[in-house]
Amino acid sequence: MTPAAGPDVFAAYLSGGAGAFFAGHYANPADRRSAVLRAVRPLAPLVADVLVEQNARLAPSATRAAHLAALRGGAAAVVTGQQVGLFLGPLYTLYKAAAAVRCARALAAETGQPVVPVFWLQTEDHDLPEIAVSHVPCELGAPLTLRLPAPSYEHIAIAHRRLPEEVTTCLNQLRSAIVNLPYAEQHLTHLARHYRASAGWAEAFAGVLAALFAPEGLVLINPRDPALARAAAPIHARALADAAPLAAALTARGEALHAAGFAPTVHVRAGAPLSFYHPDGPAAPRVRLIPAADGFAELGGDRQHSFPALQAALAAEPLRFSTSALLRPILQDSLLPTAAYVGGPGEVAYFAQLAPLYAAYELPMPLLVPRARFRILEAKTLRLLARLQLDPDEAAHSEDDILAARRRTDATVLDRGALTGALLKTFDAALHDVRERIERAGQGMTTAIEKTRATVEMAVSKLAAKYDKALLHQEQSVVDDIRSVKQRLYPHDIPQERFYGLAYFAARYGERACVERVLAAVDPFDPRPRDLNWPGLDA
Repeated sequence: MTPAAGPDVFAAYLSGGAGAFFAGHYANPADRRSAVLRAVRPLAPLVADVLVEQNARLAPSATRAAHLAALRGGAAAVVTGQQVGLFLGPLYTLYKAAAAVRCARALAAETGQPVVPVFWLQTEDHDLPEIAVSHVPCELGAPLTLRLPAPSYEHIAIAHRRLPEEVTTCLNQLRSAIVNLPYAEQHLTHLARHYRASAGWAEAFAGVLAALFAPEGLVLINPRDPALARAAAPIHARALADAAPLAAALTARGEALHAAGFAPTVHVRAGAPLSFYHPDGPAAPRVRLIPAADGFAELGGDRQHSFPALQAALAAEPLRFSTSALLRPILQDSLLPTAAYVGGPGEVAYFAQLAPLYAAYELPMPLLVPRARFRILEAKTLRLLARLQLDPDEAAHSEDDILAARRRTDATVLDRGALTGALLKTFDAALHDVRERIERAGQGMTTAIEKTRATVEMAVSKLAAKYDKALLHQEQSVVDDIRSVKQRLYPHDIPQERFYGLAYFAARYGERACVERVLAAVDPFDPRPRDLNWPGLDA
């Protein structure tokens, strides 16, 4: 993927713009009802059986069992999903799941139709380094980073990855960081039950998430399943056979986005299939295919594969194919009766490219519902903000900018420009009084005056810079407070929800309290960022 340039598709969609690229708008009740009615259909028996089998391995939940029965009988689904990161990955994983639950409830209430929340485990992806890390806030010092070995060159689908022995070390490090918190043992025991050496990444992630949302009956689906691969085979067959026209249609869509002032977020290669191929078997690395004289070649490799050979591989072993970012929604909505998809900014942006694919596969495009976005404000964070007279949004600014803004409100302090101006004004006034007499002293004195003036200006500038730096760090306690609040809300200048994992908050407030507080705060059709004030939960 490449970052979007120019106007933001996500921001435009939030404000009601970019409507031509989506199937209705989440804020419109009529569009929401239409999305549910378009989606309603019973699951294919094979898919229903696989879902029951997969979810039977998870924490027991009567509500989940009822949801599975409803899907078999024709309920619609609200789907969200995420890569299966270490210890559930960033906080927004929790927010996505909670938003899907609340959205399903709201759509069911509005339409009178059963609607089920489903979490799609993104196990076909191969980006191990991205998911093999978790960050934990610490009361004192920098955040704790927990990281597992993750070679970036092995493009093996995460579904076939096992947690290494080092996961035990990560759990021990996490224990040392949070052991004194009230609910640490409960959460650590829960994590250790699932995140253990040799367990699958997907199984560990699903085990923890399913237990957190057992009362809500969140249904989980792992697409990297032999039975589901058979159901996915026609999708990959079409992606291979129609690679050129599908790529051309997506390219035209990208041009339409450009014409509207937006930039596509997913690059489309001319004539290239949207499926990944696993030439050496399902658990071996997957490769991109690009057009070649006799079929397709492996991108970055030497091997070529004829179209008949790829067809034969697909028929014999469908798991040798997996989806790309653009094809994944097509697989998802072929298997599931998706009324709405709850996604983050990047997902919403690439869905703007997808209408040609949905049309080609004769699928209704789901409603796109932006996920909930939260910032947790604990009691200590609120005290720091009050002491600094700082708004939470202002904490996103750099440390020096925050200090400089404080100085501007202090009348006793000169800013850098004022100090430089005052000193040079005095020097220039004195120089003006004697300049004529100096110049009469002989040839070259004018040049000497100008050089002296430049030297003085440089010296004054250096003095002002040192003064500025000294002021910036004069009050160490203020600096410490600023660093602490930034570390809590914008660690490494990254929003809290995209950096920290759940572990610290679950250990401090309790897993169920965290889930319930987030669920209560979600407004499924108003995705504006919200602050979660949690002083009442502070232990």
